[in-house]
Amino acid sequence: QVQLVESGGGLVQAGGSLRLACAASGRILSTYSMGWSRQAPGKEREFVASITRSGTLTYYADSVKGRFTISRDNGKNTVYLQMNNLKPEDTALYYCAASQLLSPSKSNDDFDYWGQGTQVTVSS
Repeated sequence: QVQLVESGGGLVQAGGSLRLACAASGRILSTYSMGWSRQAPGKEREFVASITRSGTLTYYADSVKGRFTISRDNGKNTVYLQMNNLKPEDTALYYCAASQLLSPSKSNDDFDYWGQGTQVTVSS
């Protein structure tokens, strides 16, 4: 089992940037594919990005493609989400998740472990 703790959220103006981090403990991160999802008030949790175990392949939701970048440092047991050109519609609670699948789909059901989330608020 793996425990996940997100950090790096905050309040930023539209057009700004934030870098989220997800620190893992309990098991080494390289045994999991990793992902980020988000949930805005009154909406369902939606997939944002994922990365395979070695970091070779990455996947993004259309809404963030070209603006967000997911990466991982297995030596530090940490996954990152660099978010650039933020928009008010990016406001949400952002969750880190781990999957035992080699290449999880964009479904939240493919992820087995979740962090508690970090809040991102983008003002217009």
